[in-house]
Amino acid sequence: MPASSSLLHQRLAAELARREAAGTRRRLPAPPAPGLVDFSSNDYLGLSRHPRVLAAGQQAAQLPAGSTGSRLLTGNSQAAEALETQLAHFHGAEAALLFNSGYAANLGFFGAVPRRGDTILYDEASHASVKDGIRATPATAWSFRHNDLADLEHKATRATGAVFVAVEALYSMDGDVAPLPELAALCQRLGLHLVVDEAHTNGLYGPRGEGLVAALGLENAVFARILTFGKALGSQGAAVAGSALLRDYLLNFSRPFIYTTALPPVTVASLAAAYALLPDLQTAREQLFQLSDYLKATLNAVPGLHVPAGSHVIHPVFFTQNPGPAAVRALAAAAQTAGFDVRPIVAPTVPAGTERLRLIVHSFNTEAEIDALASELLAVSC
Repeated sequence: MPASSSLLHQRLAAELARREAAGTRRRLPAPPAPGLVDFSSNDYLGLSRHPRVLAAGQQAAQLPAGSTGSRLLTGNSQAAEALETQLAHFHGAEAALLFNSGYAANLGFFGAVPRRGDTILYDEASHASVKDGIRATPATAWSFRHNDLADLEHKATRATGAVFVAVEALYSMDGDVAPLPELAALCQRLGLHLVVDEAHTNGLYGPRGEGLVAALGLENAVFARILTFGKALGSQGAAVAGSALLRDYLLNFSRPFIYTTALPPVTVASLAAAYALLPDLQTAREQLFQLSDYLKATLNAVPGLHVPAGSHVIHPVFFTQNPGPAAVRALAAAAQTAGFDVRPIVAPTVPAGTERLRLIVHSFNTEAEIDALASELLAVSC
């Protein structure tokens, strides 16, 4: 073995050892045991197991297993183009372009559209995919304090070129929503381009599940929406929704789109079926929000636990005395042993000192399950 290889191995091992010592080393979790009550997955409406979605996938299973190439070579299909038309119509956009994941969509948008001389202003709580997309562009980028419009406006006074404002409709770690009406008004007044990641609001908000932007009537005030399918749609993939010009530009310049094998036919078919179901799921959405409020109130009544008042659907559970990453992992493990699929979130995913349990409510959960979870957390956290 070359000496340089040995030195590299030593460096890799040392970096892992540092994370091990800090209690932040990542490992793949064991697959959830059968029968656990789901308080962790992103399958908000249970569409990953809906009979009509499964039937659409099974029918598409008669097609080739893969798309066989990128969309610009052999991977395009009438079904993919029809899905993009369906998405644009459903979300009130002029056009949409499919990507293989929300990560790829954010990387593809921010890596292609902002150019040298432009400015990106992004909420400090933005997802890693947004930040990685920003690293891929020569544009200048500054963060602004979370949901702080005054700080955003202050940063905008120093911005140059085309100015993009990147926010999430609902933030994935804290579960709070962006002040979209105020953001849209500020961007319109200052001539900024608002980009909204709807990963955790697509399918849940609006009378048909069109997302928070559409629910607020802000479709024409947003330059681009990132619509992820791995959450409420119960599948995988994503789309960027915006103007036809934006779609054509991304098709030509977005490397994660150009150089990626397209989504397989079974996924495209399943997504079309899931989208067809969304307008009829208003009762499930109302149940989801009612259970979300119930969980928040129930856990806030448990001594030593705190769920922020502003959380929606995603609920970070903090502790009066932060126990540290190892103890948070142990609490999650105890809850899993008791029959609840609960996961810990620790640094570096969140800042050190803000370790938490992250609970996600689904339309198929029940108040009885929430009561039982609260009792278990009370028992193991005392």
